[in-house]
Amino acid sequence: MSELVTGEAVALELRPARLPSRALAVLLDLAAAVAAYVAVTIGLVAATASLDQAAQMAITIAVFVLVLVGAPIMVETLSQGRSLGKLACGLRVVRDDGGPIRFRHALVRGLIGVIEILMTFGVVAVVASLVSARGRRLGDVFAGTLVVRERVPAARADLVPPPPPWLAGRFSGLDLSAVPDALWLAVRQYLTRMRQLDPQVGWSMAERLASDLAERTGAPVPPGVPPAAYLAAVVQERQAREARRAFGNGAGAGGGGRIGAAGGVGAAAVPVPPVVPPVVPPARPGAGHRGGEASAERPATGFVPPA
Repeated sequence: MSELVTGEAVALELRPARLPSRALAVLLDLAAAVAAYVAVTIGLVAATASLDQAAQMAITIAVFVLVLVGAPIMVETLSQGRSLGKLACGLRVVRDDGGPIRFRHALVRGLIGVIEILMTFGVVAVVASLVSARGRRLGDVFAGTLVVRERVPAARADLVPPPPPWLAGRFSGLDLSAVPDALWLAVRQYLTRMRQLDPQVGWSMAERLASDLAERTGAPVPPGVPPAAYLAAVVQERQAREARRAFGNGAGAGGGGRIGAAGGVGAAAVPVPPVVPPVVPPARPGAGHRGGEASAERPATGFVPPA
């Protein structure tokens, strides 16, 4: 299964689409495209009857490219991964990190799809999907995308922990445009697995990721904010922006409430995981006998560091 993220820091685990459902979606898309191509061709034949054969051939090729290649790319871009066939089968194309696809993703999938679906009658796409662990065809591999079943969410216990309440909205002014997808993915993987790491190793990893993230955003980590809490707060801000862009203003950016299926990824509302009890980060060397006293005076952050 593949873990995806909604706009309120709620992790949804959606199953990658299986080959039969993907094949059915492709057949529906091809049927719609061929029907549109035939209709447009019939109209053009009547409109260009007076032209010579070379001009008619050029127009036919242009219509083929626009209807069977360009139209699916535009539909997938504008619908953010939901073509007619995928909508009917409950599927959606998303990025590897769970975000909505953009034009470049749809363009790569569409251009490679001409070769592995249209020119080879789907043989290459079927073989690639069978070989791939997540059922991805070559277009998905090169575009960095994944086709998932968006109607079967299942909650998990190892969700990305939400940031402490006192950090909510604190990073709304950060410029996140320079942060690459690879760094976002590394941060998410750390946050979902930090409880399994050695405390000292996890703490140093959080510091390194927070430093990399702060360097990309151009704003340093605020003093007194644990690095893991900083990472969770910035990830939540990024997810809120993705939700507003993908689902419209109806998806809230806050940390409470529920997400409905009308504009989101899942078919049912998913509750936001509760804030876990506060635990202090691992003691630094040299803290000595004052460690217990410092722990008692430290304010609760509402965030669980590696333990």
